[in-house]
Amino acid sequence: MQKIFNKLVRDKIPDKIEKNGEYALIETLNDNDFENALDNKLLEEVKEVIASRTPDEIKEELADLLEVMLKKAEVNNISFNDIEDARKQKKEAKGGFDTKTFLIKTVDQSDADKN
Repeated sequence: MQKIFNKLVRDKIPDKIEKNGEYALIETLNDNDFENALDNKLLEEVKEVIASRTPDEIKEELADLLEVMLKKAEVNNISFNDIEDARKQKKEAKGGFDTKTFLIKTVDQSDADKN
């Protein structure tokens, strides 16, 4: 039986597949295809975080997401410190998510003043 994946996997996955008695057909991507595959992997990992239910599952999926995020940063010459600095600047300017604020809608002030 064959299973089609067509997705970016961690470096040691082909070895694990072959240790389980299967053959892994792989290719090394060029830079452009790698970046596209990373984007797809980011979406996959986000969906897996959302689908997680237990703290252990969430922790594992967030670790996977962080690994992909860090590689995405690396291929774009962005350091973790650059990301952390940007995060802090955004939090200072716009706040975080501590107050659990959910924006329902906005109303033009001229419309609001009529009511």
